[in-house]
Amino acid sequence: MDEITRLFGTVGRVRSDSLSSNATQSTGSKLVLRHRLNQLMTCMDDVDPKNELHEDMVKTLDKAILFCGKSANKPKKNSFRLHMVTWNVATADPPDDMTLLLHLNSPKRPDLYVIGLQEVYSGPLRFVSDTIFDDPWSNQLMATLAPRKYIKVSSIRMQGLLLLFFSKLKHVPFIRDIQATYTRTGIYGYWGNKGGVSVRLSFYGHMLCFLNCHLAAHMKYATERVDEFEYIMDTQTFDCKKASRIVDHRLVFWFGDLNFRIQDHGMHFLRSCINNQTYNLLWSKDQLTMMKKNEQMLQEFEEGPLDFQPTYKFDLNSDTYDSSGKKRKPAWTDRILWRLRPRAPPSDEQDKNRVGPDAKKVGHPEEDEEYPLKIRQDLYTSNMEYGISDHKPVISVFTLELRKMYETPLVRLQAEGDWSADIDAMVLYSPLQPFPSSTWDWIGLYKVGFTCVSDYITYTWVKDDEVAFNEEVIQVYVSKEEIPVRGGDCLLCYYSSNLRCIIGISEPFKVHESKVATEEGLLPEKINGLDKTIASENFLN
Repeated sequence: MDEITRLFGTVGRVRSDSLSSNATQSTGSKLVLRHRLNQLMTCMDDVDPKNELHEDMVKTLDKAILFCGKSANKPKKNSFRLHMVTWNVATADPPDDMTLLLHLNSPKRPDLYVIGLQEVYSGPLRFVSDTIFDDPWSNQLMATLAPRKYIKVSSIRMQGLLLLFFSKLKHVPFIRDIQATYTRTGIYGYWGNKGGVSVRLSFYGHMLCFLNCHLAAHMKYATERVDEFEYIMDTQTFDCKKASRIVDHRLVFWFGDLNFRIQDHGMHFLRSCINNQTYNLLWSKDQLTMMKKNEQMLQEFEEGPLDFQPTYKFDLNSDTYDSSGKKRKPAWTDRILWRLRPRAPPSDEQDKNRVGPDAKKVGHPEEDEEYPLKIRQDLYTSNMEYGISDHKPVISVFTLELRKMYETPLVRLQAEGDWSADIDAMVLYSPLQPFPSSTWDWIGLYKVGFTCVSDYITYTWVKDDEVAFNEEVIQVYVSKEEIPVRGGDCLLCYYSSNLRCIIGISEPFKVHESKVATEEGLLPEKINGLDKTIASENFLN
């Protein structure tokens, strides 16, 4: 056995040290390993198969081969950047420039944006128009992010509460099972000025849920705020066997104007701590921190340190805390928390711990082991540059590290041949995996830089719901009357009615300008009008 140690022990030490060394040392350790293996091959001929040393060598090599095999077959971990914003906008219209809010100049571009707003203006006339068309905040965010190749994947609004989920285009076919819902808690549950809106989805197979809340106001209602939160958590359900409740999701984000205040401390002490940036002296009297001590559901949620100014309440267009007659005490009302589903115990231990039919569900141990999910908060701060509201926006940036449960889209599709408004165009698509297809599935033609699913130029229904899953290529056509005569850079998206999401995106392609329109001398203004008419008619349909 000493001979084995002499041969392999040195290699083990070199490899261990090399984890923290530079690339040169790592390369050197590999050379040492190859040298040792050559030595081993040379001496093996001289070892008697009946010798105990021979048996030890075989066992050691078996372990090494097994380890290498596991390492080679281990799925690759992927990192994704998530940028979250919560902001009580106090009925204000969006600012023209959202660069600072969305960190648009950051060298690290997010994969996902999640924006939760509270007190979006919902006067009767505006609210009616917003139910037909997108509200000003959604429009501004889409106009800002679409040129950067993000699309709005999902959104939900309940009166003043608005939640928007954006994704880089390349991830969109892997975001599935999208559902959104809301819960009213204002005025005995009948009025939507308070409550929660949520979007849940599967991101590369991992179940995520985002819950944007606006809870009861005022200092004395801390207990009511917790009750409202627990009511929302208990009552919101989704049509999904794997995660029918919020707590069933692998990762939950809870954020919004949670309205928790800072108790006991007087205004003078509060202002002194804020001016000196000794925020930690205020943490123990933050109501949310205090309520966590006795509320198990709150304890399951994590939050980064509150190392930024309290975000409420400011005079408009200033950094001055409330100077009105009410003189509201500053507080961290705007928060972003998260909950990673606890790892499940082994199945036999899980059965022992489960008591009664209403026992709380636990996680999926096999899934947790094979497809781990980790989260790291990289930033948690307020943004003092915006003064349109009496609240300052709160921003948090996360890194999600996970193993993808799938890497192939459900459908492959492409534009066949040259496209222009002079001839009917052909689309080729082929299902790559089984999925619940429907005669209501459709393929949309989009301009590069489109904003959301409904922002198509035109669409065509898929052939039928009897789809073969052997990569058979299926053809459908787009009428020339519905292709923009001026052309442009476009792409195709396959929308699944049952899955309520895009499940396949083509490579971008060029739609050529109509030769017929050019020869007939149509004016550019008329051509632009024709394009707009086509888009408008298709949207209304």
